[in-house]
Amino acid sequence: MFAEERRLKIAEMINRGDSVKVSHLSKEFNVSESTIRRDLNELKRFGLILRTHGGAVSTEINKLEAAFVEKQDKYADEKERIGKLAANQIKDGDTIILDSGTTTGYVSKFIKAKDITIITNSLALANELFNREDIQIINTGGIIRGNTKAQVGSITEKIIKQFRVDKVFLGANGVSLKSGITTPTLQEATVKQTMIDVADKIYLLVDESKFNQVYFSWICDFKDIDYLITNKQRPIEEMKYYENIGVDVLT
Repeated sequence: MFAEERRLKIAEMINRGDSVKVSHLSKEFNVSESTIRRDLNELKRFGLILRTHGGAVSTEINKLEAAFVEKQDKYADEKERIGKLAANQIKDGDTIILDSGTTTGYVSKFIKAKDITIITNSLALANELFNREDIQIINTGGIIRGNTKAQVGSITEKIIKQFRVDKVFLGANGVSLKSGITTPTLQEATVKQTMIDVADKIYLLVDESKFNQVYFSWICDFKDIDYLITNKQRPIEEMKYYENIGVDVLT
């Protein structure tokens, strides 16, 4: 088991309220107590847990992953505005990747461009767009995650690597100037990283609730994206930071 997977399982146990003494976790995962202490310190660093003597407890804010259906109705108006703005960036003849997620899901509803090709790891997006005769849909395949309805894993990454596209529209759970762009699971993070690698222009789509949030798996830093699309103007100092690293903010 990879360290990232073990740490996510530990975080899940803690947020369920399970006992998480170092000695217990060491036996549970068949690793040394010093390894478990490093795991707990890493989870603490990301704000996922609070350390206690000999173990850890949950933080008040749960940084684990919400189900797709739970997230669909949250910030719906904001996500709709983001989706409209993102769809306007798509031009006739473009080749694009649409990441899975509830925010990127709104993009598909407002696409007016013709003769475009869309690659997606989202079953919901593929179903939304399959009857558009002016759009060619390529579904990546892969393991379907029940929580997010996203397709992930080596099959997904292998398919994405076969293409080079004009634009990718990414979703994320957390954005932080200090910690970068993050998501709860390693599997989804690696798929998103693969999408970034094959795209000429990178668009990040996040509503205001995602700012100053840090989740377990790192996707990329802000310097790795070209455009940030959100629903609300960011503070002046933050805007200066984006300008200095060459990120265009669209609101």
